[in-house]
Amino acid sequence: MEEFKDEINLGESVVKVLKGIYDPEIPVDIYELGLIYDVMINEDNEVKILMTLTSPNCPVAESLPKEVEDKVQKIETITSCEVEITFDPPWSKDLMSEEAKLELGML
Repeated sequence: MEEFKDEINLGESVVKVLKGIYDPEIPVDIYELGLIYDVMINEDNEVKILMTLTSPNCPVAESLPKEVEDKVQKIETITSCEVEITFDPPWSKDLMSEEAKLELGML
């Protein structure tokens, strides 16, 4: 049970890091923006993040995934981090959290 608790804490740490990374064009973090589709952590503390971008032509298409990898890998117990970009399903405003919509005046 203790190991399961550690995984939850590690997952929370990853989400906390993701909430500190912002899309440069929108004043909302990438987690609340709905860009993160999945976070997987295996028993070796290797992290795989499935995410999208607001559009395939996003100006940070190359730098944002690298920033996510670099910042998540700084978590003490993480051994590696890989970010996979997908556009299936494509990002839409429906993926944004209520908090993000409120921040952008959409509610």
